[in-house]
Amino acid sequence: MASAPPGDAPSVVSEETKRRVAAAKSYIENMYKVQHQNIQERYARRFALESELRREGMPEAEAAKILGELEKRESDYMRLQRQRMTADDFEPLTIIGRGAFGEVRIVRERGTGKVLAMKKLRKAEMLRRGQVEHVKAERNVLAEVHSPYIVKLYYSFQDEEFLYLVMEYLPGGDVMTLLMRKDILSEEEARFYTAQTVLAIHSIHGHNYIHRDIKPDNLLLDQRGHVKLSDFGLCKPVDVSALPTLREGEEFTDANGNAPSATASTRTQAEQLEHWQRNRRQLAFSTVGTPDYIAPEVLLKKGYGMECDWWSLGAILYEMLIGYPPFYSDDPLTTCRKIVNWRLFLKFPQEIAISPAAKDLIQRLMCDVDDRLGTNGVQEIKSHAFFEGVDWEGLHSRAAPYVPRVEHELDTQNFERFDEDMNMNSPAAAMRKANIADPHFIGYTYKNWEAVHSGGELPPELAAAQVKRKAPSRPSLQQLQSNLQAMGIGGEQQQQQG
Repeated sequence: MASAPPGDAPSVVSEETKRRVAAAKSYIENMYKVQHQNIQERYARRFALESELRREGMPEAEAAKILGELEKRESDYMRLQRQRMTADDFEPLTIIGRGAFGEVRIVRERGTGKVLAMKKLRKAEMLRRGQVEHVKAERNVLAEVHSPYIVKLYYSFQDEEFLYLVMEYLPGGDVMTLLMRKDILSEEEARFYTAQTVLAIHSIHGHNYIHRDIKPDNLLLDQRGHVKLSDFGLCKPVDVSALPTLREGEEFTDANGNAPSATASTRTQAEQLEHWQRNRRQLAFSTVGTPDYIAPEVLLKKGYGMECDWWSLGAILYEMLIGYPPFYSDDPLTTCRKIVNWRLFLKFPQEIAISPAAKDLIQRLMCDVDDRLGTNGVQEIKSHAFFEGVDWEGLHSRAAPYVPRVEHELDTQNFERFDEDMNMNSPAAAMRKANIADPHFIGYTYKNWEAVHSGGELPPELAAAQVKRKAPSRPSLQQLQSNLQAMGIGGEQQQQQG
């Protein structure tokens, strides 16, 4: 076999070069995919609006004006898509959340003056803790699911050090804070919040997402007191893989060396409530996290489906009516062991009287997967006696039992206050190098179609009703667009390369 001529030694491609080539290939493929998707969705919006105008019998001249408004908005949106977003586009205001991965603060968009909430996550921490897929899934859910019960995402982008999610600011705080203020809720109050949470969970399940971390911390309240599901609490999710192997039926003791049943029996309901509230926030932001709402099949590492979110709903309803979650213990690992042995530990204190319907719903949510309500569809839950009389279609327009106190647009009284953390301040160089094509986060950048106009929106239900009434005045483009969104047409979400 002939040897290679001198000076023609075979070149060796380094692993770093291969990584860069793969990243470039992925970036280019994503860029063209998004461009093609944007064109398709622009045509779809035009077609949907034309169809709506024809159905309404809109005079030709007025229809032309509305279509002209749409084209102007499309041009604004194309301009927005071309812009390189950085954290400098937002004026930083009050910090309202902090955790192991980053922080959430109130910001004001410099171009529009909108007050928004910005979640900022350190990339290095995401990579170190193996949270890349989790944070990408969070961004995808918010970009794809259009529902009044899911927090609205306006932008996502990145720089060299951080990932950013910019979403609507919900000044009402979260359900965890509400429960700590109210101790327990009446069944009528609990019915309202639980019903809205049902619709929130159902909306993400409809897009084939499992939340897996449904808890009061992730149920935010808007200014009217209505629930919106998020993942913005920054409370650490329980790392199930780091737990010791848990088994059903095994004997164990709690952190004090006592049998868990013995520990629970020494506390009255009031003492357990006081103990839970004293430790609640500390548990939520601890290095372990609070496992109180996690389904047993998740902890047992046997595989799980969407049904695990309905177990969490049962645990939250229990807490609303009793004051603390059903398996609360002095340490998280004991809580996990109680959950996997739920047949022994799911009990209702005698001091608190709840209706048979409420108790039955909790027991039918917190049970084996095959028997759990919701396993065969959300209608199983909506049809339960506990929800008798609930107007599911009109739930979002109903007055909430508790309206948060909000005095102005920058009011943060329903959140904790946090001091500045200089480690979360990105250097100027990173700001200038925005939208870096990090191979781990290609495709992360997103800009919402609704970001190109300011001002409030009508709820989709009201906008649709207005159009159906055929009011003599010409509907605005905003009203028509809201109607299209209600039909699942006009609210197509856009995403961008980067």
